[in-house]
Amino acid sequence: MSDYRSMKVHRRSLLVTIASIAAGLSVARHSYGAETVAAGDEGRAAQKKTKVTLYRNPNCNCCLDYAEYLRGAGFEVTVDSKQDLAVIRKQLHVPEKFEGCHVSVIGNYAVEGHVSANSIRKLLAEHPAIVGISIPGMPPGTPGMTGRKTGPLPVYEIGNDAAPKKVFATE
Repeated sequence: MSDYRSMKVHRRSLLVTIASIAAGLSVARHSYGAETVAAGDEGRAAQKKTKVTLYRNPNCNCCLDYAEYLRGAGFEVTVDSKQDLAVIRKQLHVPEKFEGCHVSVIGNYAVEGHVSANSIRKLLAEHPAIVGISIPGMPPGTPGMTGRKTGPLPVYEIGNDAAPKKVFATE
């Protein structure tokens, strides 16, 4: 009789162990599935990042700070320090009066200078029929620039013609 009881206890332990393993595998499978879906979503989110090519003078470091600002805002930024900015601006149809510290190509647009991510997102959402947008020069307190901002700054439209400056946004 003692052998029968012993066998019954071992059998019960074995069944409990098998049930525990099965439950563990089920949880692991569901967790793995969730991680796979999450990783897939993450991959799609990474693919949706807007690509930016920032052309800069190799001697200017605020351009690198601006690139980091854009990365922090969710853009995928490539920095090119080897190009002649005058040639790039000519190819992009950016007049001298709109020149900033650097020029970026984002989608089909030129973005001159230290323009905020909000203005860039507005540009990409509205899709206006313009060359791009600009904050000319290197105003202090703009993204990537040190110093204090002295007040609201206009972000100008870079039009397709010689029309006077038109304000696209105010920062």
